[in-house]
Amino acid sequence: MTQPTKKDSIIILSGGMDSVTLLYDQKERIALAITFDYGSNHNQREASYARQHCEVLGIEHLLIPLDFMARYFKSSLLEGAEAIPEGDYDDANMKSTVVPFRNGIMLSIACGIAESRGLTKVMIANHFGDHSIYPDCRAEFIRPMSEAMRAGTYIGVEIMAPYTDISKTDIALIGKRLGIDYSQTYSCYKGGERHCGKCGTCMERKEALREAGIEDNTLYEE
Repeated sequence: MTQPTKKDSIIILSGGMDSVTLLYDQKERIALAITFDYGSNHNQREASYARQHCEVLGIEHLLIPLDFMARYFKSSLLEGAEAIPEGDYDDANMKSTVVPFRNGIMLSIACGIAESRGLTKVMIANHFGDHSIYPDCRAEFIRPMSEAMRAGTYIGVEIMAPYTDISKTDIALIGKRLGIDYSQTYSCYKGGERHCGKCGTCMERKEALREAGIEDNTLYEE
């Protein structure tokens, strides 16, 4: 008889394509999902989808405010829609959207909550396409951060980042297999009611869905 999977994990859940895919992909072992409100243009729209998917799956969801980041950190992601560059999702175009050490801060908080609850894994849905742009999405950050978390906790909390070496298209293919409705996720860095269709994250979203053979039911302004 197959034993049920132990719920040993927390997931950092934004409400975007990648983290929602990981939520469904690993739902059997996720005890808690955390969404951080750090003041980005698209935070609130993403968070509503994060909450929605957790309700569907019966997974506890927490929204944790990090309002100090919007006050003290420099990033176009925190400065309003007009500050977000349009065009391809590449290093030169998207570097201004980096929120310094965002993942490090969120992983640290999630690690503390995990140990408080006796959970040994913190899941994050970083992927290969983020590496050139966001330093705290790279394997060379995730590995030592996981080692530091394990060394700094009594129960050895570690990071679980299964998408680190795959593309957003690969993630979309996982979601296709799982039957995820990606129209119920949010990506646009401008944060409007509809996706702008022009910023780097919208362009990347379109490309991933197209390459995965998924009908794009996202509502775009164009």
